[in-house]
Amino acid sequence: MQTLLIIYYSYTGGTQQIAEAAARAAEGGSAIRIVLKPAQDCEPADLLGAEGYIFATPENLAAIAGVMKAFFDRCYYPLLEQIEGRPYAAMICAGSDGENAKQQVERIAKGWRLKKVIDTPIICTNAQTPEAILAPKTIGPTDLARCGEVGATLAAGIEMGIF
Repeated sequence: MQTLLIIYYSYTGGTQQIAEAAARAAEGGSAIRIVLKPAQDCEPADLLGAEGYIFATPENLAAIAGVMKAFFDRCYYPLLEQIEGRPYAAMICAGSDGENAKQQVERIAKGWRLKKVIDTPIICTNAQTPEAILAPKTIGPTDLARCGEVGATLAAGIEMGIF
């Protein structure tokens, strides 16, 4: 059975919500297996066993979250030349900008020679104070729908063999 692996890290809940939205939408319209896995638990074998990926991360201090960076550090070299051409998408949850985290994920994926199949949404929470940044997040329905489209698109493309 084909598998879509959604790898995420979330500290305040925002990124988990967008990853879960992608997973729900992917499950709803396809016959492929959807695996939602925290970055800290993901190993190279998980990626080898999947036909496509979604990487979901918050932007912390203008970069991908440290736990997500540790996932990439742990998996990058063992997977070189083994997952080339597989489709991927990314999703960023940010307090304001998110562009640097987006660039980082896309650059790592390019090194793996993955195929980007949908634009990377940046979900902005507008958290600008220390209290707001550290507070639990609630992602609105419009942004959750955008992330659902990412999951549904990737799952459908994998299932139809177009990616």
